Amino acid sequence: MSTEKRDLIADCVHCGFCLPTCPTYLLWGEEMDSPRGRIYLMKNLLEGAPLDDSTVQHFDACLGCMACVTACPSGVQYDVLIETTRAEVEGTTKRGPAESALRGMIFATFPYPRRLRALRPLLRAYQRTGAQRLMRKRMTGTLTTMAGLVPPLGVRQPVPAVTPPVGEQRMRVGMLLGCVQREFFPGVNAATARVLAAEGCEVVAPADQQCCGALSLHAGRDAEAVVRAKRLISSFEAAAVDAVVVNVAGCGSSMKEYGRLLADDPAWAGRAAAFSAKCRDVSELLAELGPVATRHPLPAVAAYHDACHLSHAQGIRAQPRELLAAIPGLELREIPESDICCGSAGIYNLVNPEPARRLGDRKAENVRSTGASLLITANPGCLMQIDSALRRQGEPLALAHTIEVLDASIRGADIRSIGVRSAR
Repeated sequence: MSTEKRDLIADCVHCGFCLPTCPTYLLWGEEMDSPRGRIYLMKNLLEGAPLDDSTVQHFDACLGCMACVTACPSGVQYDVLIETTRAEVEGTTKRGPAESALRGMIFATFPYPRRLRALRPLLRAYQRTGAQRLMRKRMTGTLTTMAGLVPPLGVRQPVPAVTPPVGEQRMRVGMLLGCVQREFFPGVNAATARVLAAEGCEVVAPADQQCCGALSLHAGRDAEAVVRAKRLISSFEAAAVDAVVVNVAGCGSSMKEYGRLLADDPAWAGRAAAFSAKCRDVSELLAELGPVATRHPLPAVAAYHDACHLSHAQGIRAQPRELLAAIPGLELREIPESDICCGSAGIYNLVNPEPARRLGDRKAENVRSTGASLLITANPGCLMQIDSALRRQGEPLALAHTIEVLDASIRGADIRSIGVRSAR
């Protein structure tokens, strides 16, 4: 990889177009906390510089939002560079006891739906007794962040193994259930299956599917990501589907990278590439299919937030807007600084709570400036992060996933019924 990485680094001409798009450069104005600054550090490492604590800190501070990839006129693959660098950091750096414990807890919990499911009764009690409000007032740092991010937990809505199409079948699609999505946002999965079925898709949700490995891949834990990728590929191969539909931006971007992740494994390279070629964000697939289900009016003013791993990593911006614009009565407004990350970024808001909080507050202020009563986005992390920031500012909104808004329109539901995270 060193020769390939050296070539990728050489693509950067240090023009500075990335600077105004980089969240950490906007926060601190430090060159080494910009994409080109981090690329300079990567070059130094290749030339023999030590991987010291200061250098690791600059890499850790990167959100991996990939806004710089969109902005770069030279086509620098910063996404590949930062992920390979993080893998090197994780393979060679010994972190302190507190940080090691935190990261260990995160990766022993969030990629496991059954473990998250076991936490649901405790979290629901925590919310209903008022302990959540009390803890937010008394705790600081990561614990405050975790307490503030827990979404209201309603009744679980398992997705059937097979959901038949409404009317003539147009496609047979597999559906990723996810981990956090499955247990904390079950309404999103239920809505996804209903919308796909209404648009003529037979929806298959393999019961044996596990974590896609997105959190691991984006954090430099490549060995974990490889194991999870192989398991997920096997699950959907057995389902024999035309496409694999994803409703989580971070998961979708990682699944589309499986071909690169497993490129050096002769037994899996072809299978991974074929799998990645089938992966579609749900808005991407619906836009490709075109609508057949009737859209009913949803009178509301909504703001649409671009999830970074949907807009920057996957290049999907127009499709969600086109789908929402086709709903009668729904007025869609753009958010200022739409390309700037909200601070969620996988596990970033847990391991870097202070900058994540500042970015969340910045995003919330921009959302409020639109005058919208509903915020729509396509990623559970963004929903939790922005909801938390809006509540800190004392002006919470209703929030919903893109697919829930489409589902409500197709079903003719009341707009007030789809606020995933309403005022608390």
